[in-house]
Amino acid sequence: MVSTRTFRITVRGVFDGLDAEQRAALQARAAEHDVFTAAFTPEGTLTYDVAARPAFTFRFSDTGDDEEDILVATELAEEKAAAWLTERGYGYKNLRSTAEDLSMAPLGKRGRREAGR
Repeated sequence: MVSTRTFRITVRGVFDGLDAEQRAALQARAAEHDVFTAAFTPEGTLTYDVAARPAFTFRFSDTGDDEEDILVATELAEEKAAAWLTERGYGYKNLRSTAEDLSMAPLGKRGRREAGR
């Protein structure tokens, strides 16, 4: 039995070498990239608060058939994050990723109750 696995990938990093114009542009669009609107999506969701610190987070979702597919999904997520930043001329450093296979995540109380039905 083959089931599709869902992966959540978080790519974190730090803006690097932003000039005043870039900082202003990011601050002007900060409401669109607020953590409270963040979601794991295939195209990725970016959050940051450059007024507080230069860090950012991208949240991606992906799927795969095998456990090993999470490695490919993580690499792709990092490439997408880097491409988004590069296309807009934002310098960055220290990209690092974490990934979770939701099929391996422990069920909460509601999930255990529904699985028992």
